Amino acid sequence: MVPPTTVRRLLTVDGVAISAAHDDPGGERSVAFVVAHGFTGGWNRSDSRRIAAGLLPYGGVVSLDLRGHGASAGASTVGDAEVRDVAAALDYARWLGYRQLVSVGFSLGGSVVLRQAALADHARRPDAVVTVSSAGFWFFQGTAPMRLLHRVVYSRTGRAVLRGAYGTRVLARPWQEPYPMSPAEAAGALAPLPLLVVHGDRDGYFPTEHAELMVAAARAGAARRGVTDRTEYWLERGFAHAEAAASPELVDRIGRWAVHVMGSAGGSQDLPA
Repeated sequence: MVPPTTVRRLLTVDGVAISAAHDDPGGERSVAFVVAHGFTGGWNRSDSRRIAAGLLPYGGVVSLDLRGHGASAGASTVGDAEVRDVAAALDYARWLGYRQLVSVGFSLGGSVVLRQAALADHARRPDAVVTVSSAGFWFFQGTAPMRLLHRVVYSRTGRAVLRGAYGTRVLARPWQEPYPMSPAEAAGALAPLPLLVVHGDRDGYFPTEHAELMVAAARAGAARRGVTDRTEYWLERGFAHAEAAASPELVDRIGRWAVHVMGSAGGSQDLPA
């Protein structure tokens, strides 16, 4: 596992210290990928490092530990306040000199990058969004893994297990109404940003209806605004869930998609054959 070029502590607007890693491809800093992991993940996990390595031929990579995960401070809100973490990582990528930014999120991170882009003002939005294995709506318990996850997150014993086994600290206070904007609502607010929705037909957490809901919302949002729909949907045959199941070939295609929609080949780099 190749270490990143640099590791930094970033401060979010609400004062949480976030750990972020930068993989520098060298040369001109044209495109950067800001990568947000799934629940219990982190930038230093082997799956995340493999994804960073797969994206590196197409641009720089800034990977972060969402709050409550890994070396970051704070406690996970499981998709709400994490938008501030992604915003801090995007600001860091801009400070590094990258001109075009692509947010890439997996599972929990996929929901977060959608919401961050939808809620941000124009200057703090990414230039494109990729969401992989994301939920389309909150509180889903239609699969056994999600029923278990809800029991774990909403119990004191479960949160203790998450701390001890995964180093993941979850806020004990549940969400209060009004609930955060759902990922599907966020997708509907993104146009005309390019959006790539990736989902597997073997996802054991979120059935394909979640992805289909996000895609429909994104396309409806473009129609309402009278702008070109730039949404793509990849239903991946045999693909299960998030980082652990993402093949090198899939990560490579995501990188190619990003530099294509950015109208760039990663600055001075040519696309690999």
